[in-house]
Amino acid sequence: MHYLDHNATSPLRPESLSAMTHALAAGGNPSSIHANGRAARAIVEEAREKVAALAGADAATVIFTSGATESCNLALFGAAEGSLEGEDSRITRVFVSAIEHKAVLATAERLAERFPWIRVGIVPVTADGIVDLEALRVALREGKGRALVAVMAANNETGVIQPIAEVSRLAREAGALLLVDAVPAAGKTVLDFALCDYMVLSAHKIGGPQGSGALLVREDAPLRPQLVGGGQQKGLRAGTENLSGIAGFGAAAHALADGEGERARIAHLRDHFEAALKQAAPEAVIFGVDRLCSTSCFAIPGLTAETALMGLDLDGVMMSSGATCSSGKVTVSHVLTAMGIEEALAAGALRCSFGWSSTMADVHAAIASLTKLRERVRAKVAA
Repeated sequence: MHYLDHNATSPLRPESLSAMTHALAAGGNPSSIHANGRAARAIVEEAREKVAALAGADAATVIFTSGATESCNLALFGAAEGSLEGEDSRITRVFVSAIEHKAVLATAERLAERFPWIRVGIVPVTADGIVDLEALRVALREGKGRALVAVMAANNETGVIQPIAEVSRLAREAGALLLVDAVPAAGKTVLDFALCDYMVLSAHKIGGPQGSGALLVREDAPLRPQLVGGGQQKGLRAGTENLSGIAGFGAAAHALADGEGERARIAHLRDHFEAALKQAAPEAVIFGVDRLCSTSCFAIPGLTAETALMGLDLDGVMMSSGATCSSGKVTVSHVLTAMGIEEALAAGALRCSFGWSSTMADVHAAIASLTKLRERVRAKVAA
């Protein structure tokens, strides 16, 4: 089997499995003051340090959650409710890029329903999939009240890297808050939490366990807890911590502490795949230019995504089509639509994503399968 769907979930790293096994065996509630409780607390705090380091942040900024979706909800609703404490700081405008994950887009829509005074604006992207900085600049100048901007560090479908430093500068100049979904980019590029107010991370995208994520929050950024009932995590997210999940998250983050070598190896695989793809199918279109080392989003004209995914799977090759959370639903990607890609081509978009366990054998298997599928399509057209 050849797994090339790391942007959906990266297989569990051995280091994470070991850390999780240790945590499960240790037991104990991190809130208890006895020996077992203190041991559990030590596991949580060690992981907190490692996750913070992945984003170039202080451990105090990290709030552990059940995953990126909860983190996005906590950031947006928490910021909106937290900003109500001061009349001058109340958030009245939320701007999200057109290519954000649905966890951000859908939450922003719900935000406007709950708080009628909040206006949600969609910031367009260029044909290359990069957020339109001029459009963002204009949007921030219009309207009154504080704004919150949400732009992901890199897109989960195309891998296109976003100009977060420039987005941060525009937000700072306008007195706006900035939320960065760094889930696809973590471990694939260097993160800088200092550029934003809120940052979202997820364990299972970097080789940690599913069901564990984090929201990093700048000390003076508004945030009101959404899960209440306990004093865990400074009262910002109630509930007994997922000890084994957090331990596995920390181990995966630590494995990426010196990730330059891993990124170079993954980039080599991705580049080899794309070169071989263009040789086998010169008509193939690869979406986006400045992309993460791990991601190749492409289409072969005439080959539908649904047909391709079935054929690839029969050959033991696993890829994706469209957004990660749309698995099983082969629909036209809202990301490619925002980039202005024609529907017929977008309908055939596939995503090949590499990670820590990927090998050159995976590349060869994928190219062999795609070549076979292309030949079938061409033979059918010729007939």
